[in-house]
Amino acid sequence: MRRYPMVWMAAVGLYALCAAHAPLAAAQAADVAEGAWIDLFDGETLFGWTRMGDGAWQVEDGTLAARSGFGGWLASSAVFGDFELEARIRVKSGATSGIAVRAGLEGYPADNGGAVLFLRGDDSDDWRSVRITARGAELTATVDGEAAELTSEGDLRPQGRIGFLYPHANAEVEVAEARLRPLGMRSLFNGENLDGWNILPDHRSKFAVVDGALNITDGNGQIETAELFRDFILQIEVFSNGDRLNSGVFFRGPAGVFWKGYEAQVRNEWEGDDRTRPVDFGTGGLYAIQPARKVVSSDGEWFTMTISCVDNHMAVWVDGYLVSDFTDTRPVNTAGDAKAGYVPAAGTIHLQGHDPTTDLSFRNIHIQTYP
Repeated sequence: MRRYPMVWMAAVGLYALCAAHAPLAAAQAADVAEGAWIDLFDGETLFGWTRMGDGAWQVEDGTLAARSGFGGWLASSAVFGDFELEARIRVKSGATSGIAVRAGLEGYPADNGGAVLFLRGDDSDDWRSVRITARGAELTATVDGEAAELTSEGDLRPQGRIGFLYPHANAEVEVAEARLRPLGMRSLFNGENLDGWNILPDHRSKFAVVDGALNITDGNGQIETAELFRDFILQIEVFSNGDRLNSGVFFRGPAGVFWKGYEAQVRNEWEGDDRTRPVDFGTGGLYAIQPARKVVSSDGEWFTMTISCVDNHMAVWVDGYLVSDFTDTRPVNTAGDAKAGYVPAAGTIHLQGHDPTTDLSFRNIHIQTYP
């Protein structure tokens, strides 16, 4: 890894810390958690990835593979800040590849604020197990348990894409696994009371803390964070206490405004026996924008929803599986109505009481914000 001056590293580390935790009191600052794992590669498709250059990336027998083309890389559509990444990668003997982190789409990943772990194929073409950890300005890596160096030029970005390099013709690169968990997340719900949350008045929903979870019954209604958030990764556990109940996790909603912003749908219902045919956009779908490609979760079971929102890109994972991935290129909607257009402004995160049948619970609500 490039050796940055200590003064620069301290300044970046302080900047990242302040940006992520500025609204917190000192007592809250210690309330951080490591996130749940999400899969960047589903073993079946290129959903959630963007080809850069002309490397012919495709899925072969459950692996990401590139065996032809003149160069480029495969970039995640989502952006990540502090994280732990695990991957299994194989590079043809004598060829070179690499894993890029915190990279932008413009230019070469190691030159645009990202960092690259370069990997050269060995004589036996073995699979290599890679782990990369990013915390503030500190990036570390291991390959098969041994410390490894990352290369970067210029100032390191606080967040960016994950990617795999196909830097030259005949490189032959395969990726069997790529998963990530956010690090240093802070809690938005203390499990004891509704401090930090505001209930929208003059609606029917009832909100209470039951067995450490935020329970919503009846509806319609809305409870929202007192803080505003624009760019972040959010993880929240959800439990539907009934069959095919309807709710949602909203984000970038104007404060005090009913059911605006983007909505990650909560509805564990599908047509017949086919979970790839969601009803009413399905759990993890972006309501009125993009349906979930599969309903992963079921009623009567806790599931984890992960929401990434950075600039005009949104993605939702359910129990680690990427179910929606959307880049919003529509004109801006100044009213904060994501059903009608792009909403660029910071807003609340709010939970929905949908109708009189509503009975849902939410817990372990954690967020990592991006400067």
